[in-house]
Amino acid sequence: MQVDPLAPLLDLADVRPAFDAARAAIDAAMRHRALRRSGGPVAAEVALRSSVASAALDTHGFDLEGVRAGVVTDPVVQGALRATAALDGLTGTWAKAPRQVLAKLHTLIARDVVPEASLGRPVQPAAAPRLEALSTLVTGGTSVPVLVQAAVVHGELLALKAFEGPNGVVARAAARLTLIGGGLDPRGLLAMDVGHRSREPEYVGAANAFATGTPDGLRSWLRHYASAAERAAQELVDICESGAYAQ
Repeated sequence: MQVDPLAPLLDLADVRPAFDAARAAIDAAMRHRALRRSGGPVAAEVALRSSVASAALDTHGFDLEGVRAGVVTDPVVQGALRATAALDGLTGTWAKAPRQVLAKLHTLIARDVVPEASLGRPVQPAAAPRLEALSTLVTGGTSVPVLVQAAVVHGELLALKAFEGPNGVVARAAARLTLIGGGLDPRGLLAMDVGHRSREPEYVGAANAFATGTPDGLRSWLRHYASAAERAAQELVDICESGAYAQ
């Protein structure tokens, strides 16, 4: 019988309870009554906030309202917005050809940031075997909860630094795509990147720890990811209970 390569992650200290708590928070947020009548507008607001937060995590921080008003032309912000808008259409391909989707995401995100010849092409040849292993996981090589899968996708892509320019924005978009395609967040309502941004020092430290590959490093990242997911669930509730959505 083939062993699930990610199953041992759930046996690291405090990881399983952290993900159980995160899943409970997500499920409760997804049941908010405002989503029955305003799911589309709420999803659009989540997409905007996620894009702005993701760009900020790559040192391109701009005021949310400025981005909403269309006055921010920063290429990384615009790339993050393009990628977020494309996620729904990439869901089916992600489950079958993740390397193709990563190339597409990088092209969308880095279009005005890196030379055209670099778009969609990993710049770290040494990353190829791990990208292939990650693709195997995405295409059915693991049965751990989707939130754990997204955490590994995110952490691996950050660690590999495979793409030139805003590689972190690519990693975060791929993780959100994993949540959407895996059925945990089919409507794109979970602002994970807001969760990461709200705990940025921890995010950076935990990502660096994950890159070491040690049990403690993996545990640090996974616990951060679960905490960020709980914060994302709270962001969804906050959006649902604000302004027009609360009526």
